[in-house]
Amino acid sequence: MAKIFCIANQKGGVGKTTTAINLAAGLAALEQRVLLVDLDPQGNATMGSGVDKHQLNNSIYQVLIGHCSINDAKCTSESGGYDVIPANRNLAGAEIELVDFEHRESILSKALRLVESDYDFILIDCPPALSLLTLNGLCAANGVIVPMQCEYFALEGLSDLVNSIKQVHANLNPDLKVIGLLRVMFDPRTALQQQVSEQLIQHFGDKVFKTIIPRNVRLAEAPSYGVPGVVYDKSSRGAKAYVEFGAEMIERIKTL
Repeated sequence: MAKIFCIANQKGGVGKTTTAINLAAGLAALEQRVLLVDLDPQGNATMGSGVDKHQLNNSIYQVLIGHCSINDAKCTSESGGYDVIPANRNLAGAEIELVDFEHRESILSKALRLVESDYDFILIDCPPALSLLTLNGLCAANGVIVPMQCEYFALEGLSDLVNSIKQVHANLNPDLKVIGLLRVMFDPRTALQQQVSEQLIQHFGDKVFKTIIPRNVRLAEAPSYGVPGVVYDKSSRGAKAYVEFGAEMIERIKTL
């Protein structure tokens, strides 16, 4: 049975999609069966996986409004070695359409139940806001992976996200928990980043993943080629870090 994880942070530009794509590819490289669900109308996780968001017959939008199943919308990332439920700009209209749906916050959860036995990991790339789409992701998930930069504004956003997760846990999904905080775009030469990193460990202890994702040009280049950074340049520091993170995730779920 798959472990379902949201990659979420209410702050934009913190590497959520980069983490979703490369964790999926890193886990696939470790022979795990992975499904990546793109819940962001921008469709960046779709394009970064090598799937053209402009040429979709079905997407997560059709799944959420009940026009098709997960299997009907599923594509394969040939370069990454994992399956993708793609997204495009149609998804932006889903929130308005879902308002009249009964139990609208749990539609994704119900859809994923039909395929969770086919995978080891299901990763959900959430948009950078606590919207109805993000709420669907949180209600479907066993836990949340929070990518964050080691900056002080990021700490403020983190407290808001943790409060949101607590509310969803209390009211909608009692299984939901923070799996861990992932330090991304990390530059060890910066004293401020070192200080914030130390503060995170002091406050959250073993909730902070041991793996640190460095700031890496090759990871930033990869999406323009529609290839995960883990595949684009396997020898880069960023690629090695995400494969290491995949291995850490496999170990961590054994203790959940």
